[in-house]
Amino acid sequence: MGRGKIEVKRIENNTRRQVTFSKRRSGLMKKTHELSVLCDAQIGLIVFSTKGKLTEYCTPPHSMKQMIDRYAKAKGISIPEHGSRAGATAYDDQVIKEVSRMRSETHNLELSLIQRYKGDDLSGVHYEELLQLEHQLELSLNKVRARKFQLIQEQVENLKRTEVLMEKENQEMYHWLMSNQIQKEAEIENEQQAMTELKLVEQQPLMNQFPFFGDDLHLGTLPFHTHTYRLQPTHPNLQD
Repeated sequence: MGRGKIEVKRIENNTRRQVTFSKRRSGLMKKTHELSVLCDAQIGLIVFSTKGKLTEYCTPPHSMKQMIDRYAKAKGISIPEHGSRAGATAYDDQVIKEVSRMRSETHNLELSLIQRYKGDDLSGVHYEELLQLEHQLELSLNKVRARKFQLIQEQVENLKRTEVLMEKENQEMYHWLMSNQIQKEAEIENEQQAMTELKLVEQQPLMNQFPFFGDDLHLGTLPFHTHTYRLQPTHPNLQD
C-alpha cells in the first residue's frame, strides 16, 4: 500500500514546521550533492530559514561567489559591490527611501502611543479610540497588579520560611545552653562532693591517733585492770 498524497501547503504548527524544515533541508542537501557528483553538475544552493539562518551548498572546488558571478553573467545582470553606490539602480534608491520613511513613521507612532498611554496628548483622539485605550490600560494595570501581588506573596512566604528557620535555630540554641548549664552544675556538684570526701580522708588519721572524743572519755586501747589490794599481816609497818 503506497503512501497517500500530501497536500502541499504551509504548516501552521511552529514545532511541526521547524521539524519538517530540518528534515527536508537535510534531504535537499543530500540530493544536491548526489546530483552534483553523479551528473558532474555545478550547483549553488542557498537556503534561509524563517529565523534567517543560512544554509548553503556549492559544488567543490568552486566558491559561492564564483557561482553567483557566473549566474549574473549568464543572466546579463550586474551585482553592485557591498558599500559601493556606483552600480546602484534607481530601484535601490527608492527602496532605501521607503525604508527610511517607514522607520520615521514607526518612530512617530511609538512616540504617539507613549504619549497616549501617559495621557499627555489626547486632544485629537476620538471617543472610540479613548474607550479602546482605556480598556487596554485597565488590562495592563490588572497585569501589573497581579505581578505585584505575586511578588509580595513570594516575599511573605520567604519571610515565613526565614521565621521558621530562626525559631528552630533559637530552640536548638536554648537546648544547647540548658544542657551546658546542667553539665556545669553537675561538674560543680561533683567537685564539691570530692572536696568533702578529701577533707574527711585528711581528718581520719588524727581521729585514729586520738580515739577519745565526744561526751565519754576513753583511754584508747590501753588495758585498764582493777586489782584489789589487801593488807598483808606480814608487813610490819602496816599493822596497827
